[in-house]
Amino acid sequence: MDIKQIQDLIRFVSKSGVNEVSIEQTDFKITIKTNQAPTIVNATIPAAQVAQPAQAAMPVVTEHTSAPTEAPAAADVSKYVTIKSPMIGTFYRSSSPDKPNFANVGDEIQSGSVLCIIEAMKLFNEIESEVSGRIVKVLVENSSPVEYDQPLFLVEPM
Repeated sequence: MDIKQIQDLIRFVSKSGVNEVSIEQTDFKITIKTNQAPTIVNATIPAAQVAQPAQAAMPVVTEHTSAPTEAPAAADVSKYVTIKSPMIGTFYRSSSPDKPNFANVGDEIQSGSVLCIIEAMKLFNEIESEVSGRIVKVLVENSSPVEYDQPLFLVEPM
């Protein structure tokens, strides 16, 4: 991590409302603390990324409105598995605007299938499915910001 990335991280943490963030990698460890009221958050990050080393996610609370792609019946939602964002960043359904979406409503997916990309601090992180099933609903619009633990997809397990 270079000095510019550290400075960007400090600015980001101070604006996010998080009280403390710790990032530990094999070659360094950094902890950033603010004087704000404490916020308790537990985060896990998937190992899969696109040609970049793993970066720790920093949860932040922001307002977000999303337009659903397809709505299942409200009573049936309990039988679906919700795939949530493991980090904050910008949600992308494809690797570039001219490429097809990784996953669409109705697609059957396997565990380990790439569903989307979340860009965080100029790193593009592939988000993989942890379950096999069929995509029932995409809960986030393409190119929109997402929070840590925000629902991204509803999947009907197989």
